[in-house]
Amino acid sequence: MSLAAAAAAIRGSGAVLGARPRAAMRGDRGMSTAEYALGTVTACAFAAVLFAILTSDEVRAAVTRIVTDALQIDG
Repeated sequence: MSLAAAAAAIRGSGAVLGARPRAAMRGDRGMSTAEYALGTVTACAFAAVLFAILTSDEVRAAVTRIVTDALQIDG
């Protein structure tokens, strides 16, 4: 297709030369599938680390001590 034919086809289609498609003008909104996957893996890893910390004997003893002191229970 020659340049003149391409220009005529564009003029006949009602498209405006130099105009960007509407989707391109909106920019990026939301995350792609890969970003969702990476976010999910990161959230799961963070939850696993928190679970390991919060179920450790030291943290459990500290929380028990705090609750006991707050309730003023002798024990």
